Amino acid sequence: MKVLIVYDSQSMNRNTEKVAKAISNVLKERGFSVDCIFVKEANAANIRNYDCVLAGGPTHAFRPTKPIMKFLDEVAKDKVSGKLAAAFDTQIQSRFSGNAAKGIHKRLENLGFKTIMPPLVTYVEGKIAEIHLKDGEIEKTRNWAIKIADTFSKSKTNDNKP
Repeated sequence: MKVLIVYDSQSMNRNTEKVAKAISNVLKERGFSVDCIFVKEANAANIRNYDCVLAGGPTHAFRPTKPIMKFLDEVAKDKVSGKLAAAFDTQIQSRFSGNAAKGIHKRLENLGFKTIMPPLVTYVEGKIAEIHLKDGEIEKTRNWAIKIADTFSKSKTNDNKP
């Protein structure tokens, strides 16, 4: 199973990047081939080389950032049939913060990906220049990634059944 993690991260502390790398580390520990790429360095045409795409970014102005949505807009629908996907984000814990993961998840489904997990929402806190992940969010991220790895393993087992 070859996995692409594409993410946007805009805070000085690179919170969403930390989430993406935590996911990547878990999947690599579980034996999967993973490329974890910052959205501005990613090429949507390369999605054809992957079995699964995990896409994420911070919540800005109640929605996903423009770079992550632009990347997804460049994905050719005919290249994703049968590919797995999931979404993640970072956001302030407030009913007024919005949710990038929902928008990314919906875009992945509209492109034709098979979403394999509910979106991961990780929370940040602090003042603008010092925003950081809340305690426990990396552990929550690791647990989400373990569930994804287990889903991959079950999918592979089911593919091998007659």
